[in-house]
Order: sequence, then C-alpha cells, then structure tokens
Amino acid sequence: MFEKMTEEQAKEQILNEVKEYCQKFHLDNRKKFEEGDRISYASRVYDTDEMVNLVDSSLEFWLTSGRYTKQFETQLAKYLNVKYCSLVNSGSSANLCAFMALTSPLLGDRAINRGDEVITVAAGFPTTVTPIIQYGAVPVFIDVTIPQYNMDVTMLEEALSDKTKAVMAAHTLGNPFDLKAVKEFCEKHNLWLIEDNCDALGSKYTLDGKEYFTGTIGDIGTSSFYPPHHMTMGEGGAVYTNNPLLNKCIRSFRDWGRDCVCVSGQDNMCGHRFDKQYGELPLGYDHKYVYSHFGYNLKATDMQAAIGCAQLSKFPSFVERRKANWNRLRAALECVSDKLILPAAATDSDPSWFGFMMTCAEGTSRNKVVPYIESKNIQTRMLFAGNLIKHPCFDTMRSTGEGFRVVGTLDNTDRIMRDTFWVGVYPGMTDEMIDYMAKTIIEAVNL
Repeated sequence: MFEKMTEEQAKEQILNEVKEYCQKFHLDNRKKFEEGDRISYASRVYDTDEMVNLVDSSLEFWLTSGRYTKQFETQLAKYLNVKYCSLVNSGSSANLCAFMALTSPLLGDRAINRGDEVITVAAGFPTTVTPIIQYGAVPVFIDVTIPQYNMDVTMLEEALSDKTKAVMAAHTLGNPFDLKAVKEFCEKHNLWLIEDNCDALGSKYTLDGKEYFTGTIGDIGTSSFYPPHHMTMGEGGAVYTNNPLLNKCIRSFRDWGRDCVCVSGQDNMCGHRFDKQYGELPLGYDHKYVYSHFGYNLKATDMQAAIGCAQLSKFPSFVERRKANWNRLRAALECVSDKLILPAAATDSDPSWFGFMMTCAEGTSRNKVVPYIESKNIQTRMLFAGNLIKHPCFDTMRSTGEGFRVVGTLDNTDRIMRDTFWVGVYPGMTDEMIDYMAKTIIEAVNL
C-alpha cells in the first residue's frame, strides 16, 4: 500500500482516511434527540479535527510531551492572557502542582510549611483540599452562599490567623467567587491565592473596570480537561500564572522536582550542564539530575495535547453555547422559583457555566425530585462532596479534632448536601434537550 509513497504522503493518506472514518462512524450517525432519550449532564463535543490530531500525534510516536504540548501551552496562555502555562495529566494534578509550588523553599518566608493554614470551602470537589491535607497544612473551612454557591467572603477575616498563608477555592460550576473581596483580603494580609478554575474555564470577571478570565486574577489558576469539563483531552489539566518564580516552581514539581528546565529530549539549554555546584553534590554533577524539590511526573502525553489543540480552537463557541443553554433553562424554570432556589451569577461576572444548580425550597424534597428526573432519563449530579468533612476520609480527623478547622457554622454547606442538585448545560445540548429537561423538572417539583 505504501511502497511508492514517501512518509509524508503515507501520513496524509492515513489522516484523510481517519477524517472519513470519523465523519462516517462518529458524526453522520448521530441521532436527533427525541423525548425520553438519555441526556447526560456532560459529554464530549468533537469532530474530525480531534481524531485527526490524535492519530497524527500517534504516528509520530513521541508519546510524552512534545510539539503539541508546546503548542497547547502557548495557545491556552494566549487565550487567557497569561505569561506561563504548564500542561499536566489531570485537573487534580494541576491543583497538586499549584499548591506544592507554594511550599517551595524558593519562596522564602512566604512558603507554606506544615501546620500553616489555607482558607477554603467544604462544598466542592475534594481535590481542591486534598493537596493541603496531604502536605500537612491545615484547611480552614468557611461557609458558602446560596444561590451563588461560592465562599462567604464575610467570613474571611474571622478565618484569618497568624498561621494563614493562602486562600485556595474553586469557582463553583463556572460561577466566579467574589474575586474583588478575596483579592483585596489576600493583598491586605500578604496571602497567596489559588483559583481552582477547573469548572470555570472561559468565565470572566470585571475588576477595577477591566475584564479578566477567572484563573488569572490570583497567583495561580488551574484547569481540568476531563471529558465532562468545558473542553477535553480525555485526561489532562493545566496550571497557569504570571509569576516567573511560581512558574519555575510549578515546572519543577511537575517534572520530577528537577532543577533543570530543559524539556524532554533537550540537553544543556543553559550551557552549564556540567560546571555548577548544587547542594552537597560533586562539582559538575549533571544538572539534568539535580532535584530542587520533592516532585512528581505529572506531565500529559502529546496525544492528549493534540486533542486539546483541536478543542481549543472551538472553545469560544463552546462557552457561548453553555451560556445560551443556561439562560434558556433559567428562563423556563422561573415559573417554579417558589419551589426551587434558582442559581444567580456573581456580581461583576460573566460565567462560562459548567452546570445549572438548584436547591429545593422548603416543602420540596430532593429525595422525590431527583429520582423522578432520573426516571425520565435525565442525568443529575450533587454538588460533588456536599460537605466534604462529613465524608469517611475525614473520619480520623473528626475523631481527633485535628488536621482541619471550621470557622462559624457550615449551615449553607449542609443545606447544599441535603437539598441541592444540578443538571448539565454542555455545548452538545440542543434547545429540544434543554426544553425537555425544563419540562421534566417542572413536573418533578409539582408532584
């Protein structure tokens, strides 16, 4: 088949056939929605570009980070208007890498040490909090507000102690937390701010008259590219910052903790690979094997990055569709706002919605509403952990009373655990799907 072809000609033929395959077997047979068909809370939205990129990368067989990784990091940084972006293998790894960067000795007195405190919330996904606990720092939990579902910023000063070093929290389902108040609090007390942006890529927030993407206002932002998220590469995540020192720490923790900044397959970029003294190592020890941190290998593969590059080119349209779906559902459910507390966007924000959150009002039971919606083939989700400190992973810490701190009450967090659920608004949803969801939810609360 390839006897008379050059490698480039053979590759072109393969990729053309991959494009035809994807069109015929993945796109042309997509079924038009009918009432009663399964509606997932999220799903991949892709076309031939993603599959062609994936196969193109696989034919190169570089496998680890390579040219597509560099392209993706450059393009995402440009989209977000940040200086530095590092691709990692998941959103959870992005949070780990972001937090660990703040523990680096390179940060001097501002480095987070074991026993230092980080203000956060319990109403969210566990991997926002996990790095704090696993390092030996202390998460300090404050309550959230309803219907924004983000941290109650009136509790920040009360949560502060002489051990506080940072605030680390997520923008819930795309809705930005009060970045103005949190940013001012962090600047006032010289605290780091990590924005877990995994559910909010593409959300915007206006600060001092200027519009920014969420994830870029704090010191470090993180994203996830797991299939349900705003865009996907299967597994994957990113860490981004404008701070060159933090970027150096992030890259080191991602790449085994090494001191060297050469990318995979590159040697001696600095020209001083064998002539420096590090720690108590012999003079001239190979810089590629000098470790300035206790790090990990958190890199993604170039095949993942190849998919991400194709997704990123479509991403602005994904955001607009999410907004349209959310607005359509919000308008349709206004008639039951006495039975469901409907979500509200944060002041000064333009959210890129990940989902549509609802809290059952008094007299409306989630235990009746959600099973009915699910019985109609519509997938629902809770707000992740609900109240994280109620979970078995906290059993030991609860029994000893050590390892975390709660400020005030978590009344709204507990209410979310009991009464809140959400449905999807991902860009593959059609108006017909949104309208069917609205009709079903209305039926459910009127039972």
